[in-house]
Amino acid sequence: MSEQPQVYARLRAQILDLDRVPGSRLTERGLEAELGASRTPLRAALMRLEGEGLVARDGRAWQVSPIDLGEIARLSEVRDAVETAAARLSCARASDSDIAALAVQADRIDHSATTDDAVRAGTDFHVRLAALSGNHFFADAVDSAMTRLARARWLVARDEEAWEEHRQIVALVAARDADAAAELIHEHVVGTHARLSAALDADARTLRGRGLAIVS
Repeated sequence: MSEQPQVYARLRAQILDLDRVPGSRLTERGLEAELGASRTPLRAALMRLEGEGLVARDGRAWQVSPIDLGEIARLSEVRDAVETAAARLSCARASDSDIAALAVQADRIDHSATTDDAVRAGTDFHVRLAALSGNHFFADAVDSAMTRLARARWLVARDEEAWEEHRQIVALVAARDADAAAELIHEHVVGTHARLSAALDADARTLRGRGLAIVS
């Protein structure tokens, strides 16, 4: 593996598990020494993380992006609109074999998986479901939203209710029931956001008490 993906993966994991806390300052020189990374791959990693909304420029330095509660709410609205539309199209367009493959994934829950793996699996499910619509713009939009939500989704990554809903959604798409599939996707996105908001609200008091940056 080249240096840049390794640096990116290490920084991303540290940010997601709050080892690098929201609002904390990052300097390229400090990261070079800490990670044993050279300047070019480090900058490439930071720019990739910036595109995911995990870091932002802070003058000549960088900052771990604050957890933005307002952005989380807006991203959930985007997911609701896009995924319900995609579900309707998927019922009309998806092949039986593609639906069956997604059903296999939805049934495969690894309870021993790391939190990062659980977040990635959830993202992959929603992106693949949107891709069944045959419109890659839907899948791209879902992928972008889920990536920007990744840090907050760590709090509910092992949400058994959400995984059960995944299985039910695929079953409705397989039955070509567009109205029911779209309604369940809507309830799933809204319900997941409610559980995430509750977790963040409980965690926010602790995080702010540690001096971490959470904005409304």
